[in-house]
Amino acid sequence: MYSSQSQVNGMGSHIHSPLAGNAFVRGPHALYFENLSRQKATMEKNINQRKLRVCVATCNRADYSKLAPIMFGIKAEPDHFELSVVVIGSHLIDDYGNTYRMIEQDDFDIQARLHTIVRGEDEASMVESVGLALVKLPDVLNRLNPDIIVVHGDRFDALALATSAALMNIRILHIEGGEVSGTIDDSIRHSITKLAHYHVCCTRSAEQHLIAMCEDHDRILLAGCPSYDKLLSVKNKDYMSVLKMWLGDDVKSREYIVALQHPVTTDIKHSIKMFEFTLDALLSFNKRTLILFPNIDAGSKEMVRVMRKKGVEHHPNFRAVKHVPFEQFTQLVAHAGCMIGNSSCGVREAGAFGTPVINLGTRQTGRETGENVLHVRDADTQNKIIHALQLQFGKRYPCSKIYGDGNAVPRIVKFLKSVSLDEPLQKKFCFPPVKESISQDIDHILETLSALAVDLGGTNLRIGIVSMKGEIIKKYVQPNPKTYEDRIELILKMCIDAAAEAVNLNCRILGVGISTGGRVNPQEGIVLHSTKLIQEWSSVDLRTPISDTLHLPVWVDNDGNCAALAERKFGQGKGIEDFVTVITGTGIGGGVVHNHELVHGSSFCAGELGHIMVSFDGPECMCGSSGCVEAYASGIALQREAKKLHDDDLLLVEGMTVKNDESVSAIHLIQAAKFGNTKAANILKTAGTALGIGIINILHTINPSLVILSGVLANQYVNVVKDVIRQRGLASIQDVNVVVSNLSDPALLGAASMVLDYTTRRTY
Repeated sequence: MYSSQSQVNGMGSHIHSPLAGNAFVRGPHALYFENLSRQKATMEKNINQRKLRVCVATCNRADYSKLAPIMFGIKAEPDHFELSVVVIGSHLIDDYGNTYRMIEQDDFDIQARLHTIVRGEDEASMVESVGLALVKLPDVLNRLNPDIIVVHGDRFDALALATSAALMNIRILHIEGGEVSGTIDDSIRHSITKLAHYHVCCTRSAEQHLIAMCEDHDRILLAGCPSYDKLLSVKNKDYMSVLKMWLGDDVKSREYIVALQHPVTTDIKHSIKMFEFTLDALLSFNKRTLILFPNIDAGSKEMVRVMRKKGVEHHPNFRAVKHVPFEQFTQLVAHAGCMIGNSSCGVREAGAFGTPVINLGTRQTGRETGENVLHVRDADTQNKIIHALQLQFGKRYPCSKIYGDGNAVPRIVKFLKSVSLDEPLQKKFCFPPVKESISQDIDHILETLSALAVDLGGTNLRIGIVSMKGEIIKKYVQPNPKTYEDRIELILKMCIDAAAEAVNLNCRILGVGISTGGRVNPQEGIVLHSTKLIQEWSSVDLRTPISDTLHLPVWVDNDGNCAALAERKFGQGKGIEDFVTVITGTGIGGGVVHNHELVHGSSFCAGELGHIMVSFDGPECMCGSSGCVEAYASGIALQREAKKLHDDDLLLVEGMTVKNDESVSAIHLIQAAKFGNTKAANILKTAGTALGIGIINILHTINPSLVILSGVLANQYVNVVKDVIRQRGLASIQDVNVVVSNLSDPALLGAASMVLDYTTRRTY
């Protein structure tokens, strides 16, 4: 009782004493609440000021080249960031170079290594690898507890990272979203975009794509490509030691090729076949080549088998490697004579150096590219790839900064500092208001991919802007000058004017194709020997002055070959494996297509069908010989015969007149035959017979399934030619299909087709 009373009295004294009252305010309970309040304020302050825990996850050598500059930028700001590194995917596989070591060499601590690749290199193993990553990642992410995870690109490994982070309520920063390319990569990239909370893109076009995908504009940073921060400073460094290390002591700058080709997962069989064509072309081209092993996508195992089957690893001209450190690789690309394959490095990083690039197939379709990239969309033959190598090897282009200006990392680091953890984690999409559908012709919205086609004839110089569909959008005609200097000057002026007007016509010019008379070396773009119709036109380099002026690739070929190319792409030869085109005009020419490829011959003389001899003692030909098909059946030959008849007063019949100032031509001979002039009719029959015999010789030699007659005299000759074949040909060729071309302008269309089988410049 005493104790209790003392406690009561004690408490009472505390209540009634003024001093005790002050002591009560600062007593144990009050001090507890005061300390609690102070700790809470300190915690809130620390939360606001604490380091942002950033996890960077890398899957392979390619994405590390983009992520490493960001990692260095984060590491340089220890007061603001706490960096953790997770390594998965092919980094940890010996066959792909154990590239995790370069992360260690860069002095980064790796907090987690996850073996996530299920070997097999097929579609099923890719799915299983994603599943394995999804199983292993949650434990790592729980342990590291990052505020934000940085994911790059469009790999299946990256999709597993983004999926895991999204389901575990971890913010995602996606690098290089919004871009467009071929294969399954597009779908994966856009899937990661929809999971990501923040976006770093490289181009204005990619930024617009992200906005169109309903991403919040405030969470999109247009920074440029992080790898460009290194690229734009690397070229001036000492490079010869790097070149010698990888290619041998005798290597020279711009005299070697870098090859890097990956499987296309949506068409593995075709991509392997294309890789075979690439290796055959490189072996044939016979230049020193550094070839990197493909990535780990489905189909890579088969591609490696192809490399070994071709003996690439032991060939004296080849150096086959699994991995090259990024900084050394950029030096190799910067000083290469050409880069070939389907890697994004070719359409992105190589542009920073102006290195010529040949992009094969559809893997990078839709990527923005500089003028240095020549696209061979249908790389379905060895010859196409060789031709592209001949066009590109050793050239130099202006350096392109489409993908960056060298200041991406500071922008990204600043962007990361702006991330507020107080913002709601739930992602919001910015859907645009839906308007009533207004039908528009897409050609008014998108640029029309086009070629500049040049037809250099004996009389006129014609230039056309030709679309992918073979539509001649605009045509320009000028008389063909008589001298070399005037002719080149006019060609350049007309090409410049047409290219400028193409912009107003919403056409993107992909290249220049030239059709000319005479014998042409298409590999070098040189007219070797011209016809007498075009003066001062032998040993003429057409490609160089036009390419240098317009900064576009230039193709040159004989007009007969161009007619065959026109038929192959737009006309009756489309899809036909073997056919012959015969041009009947001022002269007689043609082109031979065998196994879908134009035949040029060892000295570029194949297809000179007008100079097949059909008589020992026939009329003299303009080539200097006698008895050629052209001496009988060309427009000039018919004009010669018409003048003879006219001089003997045997040409004109009732209903015909020739004015005093009018020159007698082949047209008058044809007209006379129609009006019943038997001598004129016999001359035309002889001409048609000569042409038919010449075609029989072709049929007996190469046995095509189709003969296409083209030019102004085709309708005049077609029936006679069919009769001659039936009467004089072997039984097996008598029923060959002989048709008249339905193309309005085969010379221009053929010149354009040389360009349209390839594409270059920036593509959206």
